[in-house]
Amino acid sequence: MYRLLNRRRRTVAALVAAVVSGSVLATVPASAAIGGPGLGDPYFPDDGNSGYDVSHYDVRVSYDPAHTDRLDGDTTVTARALTRLDRFSLDLKGFTVASVKVNGAPAKAFSRAGAHELVITPARPVAKGSTFEVRVEYAGRPDPEGWHTLETGGANVAGEPHSATSWYPSNDHPSDKATFALTATVPDGWTAIGNGLPGPESVKDGRRTFRWFEDRPMATYLSTVAIDRFTVHRGRTAAGTPVITAYSPDAVIDAEAEAQQTEILDFLAAKFGPYPFSSAGAIVVGASKEPNDGPLALETQSRPTYGSMLFDASMVHENTHQWFGDSVSFKDWRDGCVAECFAQYAGQLWEEHKGADLDQDYYRSEVEEYQNDPSFWSVKLYDPGPGKELDGALYFKGSLMLHALRRTVGDEAFFRTLRTWTRDHAYGNASFRQFETLAAKVSGKDLKGFFAAWADGTVIPPHKYLYPGTLGTPAR
Repeated sequence: MYRLLNRRRRTVAALVAAVVSGSVLATVPASAAIGGPGLGDPYFPDDGNSGYDVSHYDVRVSYDPAHTDRLDGDTTVTARALTRLDRFSLDLKGFTVASVKVNGAPAKAFSRAGAHELVITPARPVAKGSTFEVRVEYAGRPDPEGWHTLETGGANVAGEPHSATSWYPSNDHPSDKATFALTATVPDGWTAIGNGLPGPESVKDGRRTFRWFEDRPMATYLSTVAIDRFTVHRGRTAAGTPVITAYSPDAVIDAEAEAQQTEILDFLAAKFGPYPFSSAGAIVVGASKEPNDGPLALETQSRPTYGSMLFDASMVHENTHQWFGDSVSFKDWRDGCVAECFAQYAGQLWEEHKGADLDQDYYRSEVEEYQNDPSFWSVKLYDPGPGKELDGALYFKGSLMLHALRRTVGDEAFFRTLRTWTRDHAYGNASFRQFETLAAKVSGKDLKGFFAAWADGTVIPPHKYLYPGTLGTPAR
């Protein structure tokens, strides 16, 4: 997520509670096997369910911009049971659930619990190790935490750490990634954009159906749909990856910025390794009905979402996330640096590519500005604490840390570490602790003190870690 607030570049996403509804839960014997609510994330203990692993989402939605308070959904979740399941849950906020089926049979019961639990009792227990399908039909007002209504009457989905539960039932945690199919039906004349590659369109009774397929595993908060009277441009990167860019009617279409998008993708591929997905591009949405509604930009997988216009700093940040955060996702929300530290530092790499002296014009100037500001250094980069999973420290202190690491190990080892990381953990999950280990292995250096000072420290790092390598030479 790209953030901007004066020099420090920050935004705050508004979180809005939703009302939930459902049917009566049947009594389940105390001895029943129940998929545990929550996947054990210390920051969001109720997110996800430990009883199964999702492999695929088939999300079908219908939306009419004339009725912005209603979304009709029909989602099928394909998963493998990690234990016998007499009862389990999916994450879904709001909506009225009309029907739940497990392996084609109506559920024995389903109900709502907590802020976002849809608790399901299948007609027959799901055997451990078996693949099963859950189909949920639902309708109602989408939750505004992730679903944003546009002034045009259209809508888009973007939000971190949560957005998926605003529009479809899911195992809503980054550690359970799955492939994704979207079928979105809207009035003819409107367009629905999603993740991945487009499929065939069809028209019936004045309504047009769009299909999108993301064939690489995706964390739920990276999934999206955007509906508007889009202008859609198509192109390709130098490597041949399709680039699909969609603009809302009130978004700025800047041909120069759009051309720069492919230049940026090619630049990042040279730094981090081949682009990881089957398509690229952007969703550029116009104004939301509510002021300050939704993030300025978000790294929705394969096709980042931007507000109002494209510009290079934001495109560099969100497209870097395609490698760091999307392809290689974090294991839990303590590991946000796996995404944000690298995406922010990529902006510095782009400035260097354009001629900037990072040592003097970036690193030294930033350290000098904040060296007497304890608050700048007070948040840890690994495990910053609940409510700080996207703290500005991950962006700004984290970017400085990566430049200091680069000067500690040298360019060859630093960039080889980045390319090894994106290759070895592609389409999976990894922790920042694993990155620390890899950096030490590739460089052949003992980096324990460095990372203890930078990633775990809450004060300005000692001089030897703050000014390593050429950073320790006098400024010109």
